[in-house]
Amino acid sequence: MRKIFFYMIMLLATSLMANEIHWAKDFKSGIAEATKENKPVMFVFSRHTCKYCVILEKTTFSDERVIKKLNKDFISIVSYTDDNDYTPRELWRPGTPSTWFLLPNAKPMYQPLVGAVDADNFLNGLDIVKTQFDKIQKNGK
Repeated sequence: MRKIFFYMIMLLATSLMANEIHWAKDFKSGIAEATKENKPVMFVFSRHTCKYCVILEKTTFSDERVIKKLNKDFISIVSYTDDNDYTPRELWRPGTPSTWFLLPNAKPMYQPLVGAVDADNFLNGLDIVKTQFDKIQKNGK
């Protein structure tokens, strides 16, 4: 009976985790994972007390389509300024949230998106980033 209960708890925990973005532990480990898996990075410079950061987290980053796409095609990293999380100096911005898309070597692909972006537009952006990343990888640049 204990085994069945244990397996049910594990199954529930696993299914709940599937509905959230798999955030890297920190910037350094996220970049290492991106290099190992050869995936682009979505890096979010955020703050817990920022109105638009909270909106982004509760809407776009809670959308199942966004979660699925990020978990499949990207390594996701978040840095909270009010937690003093590490952020490379060149990615620091006075406005939050700032969403960067990086190559596995931590070099920016584009300028950051600043502010909350709705799920549909964010998904369109993810498709553009992934397409560009694949072209860069194919051409060896």
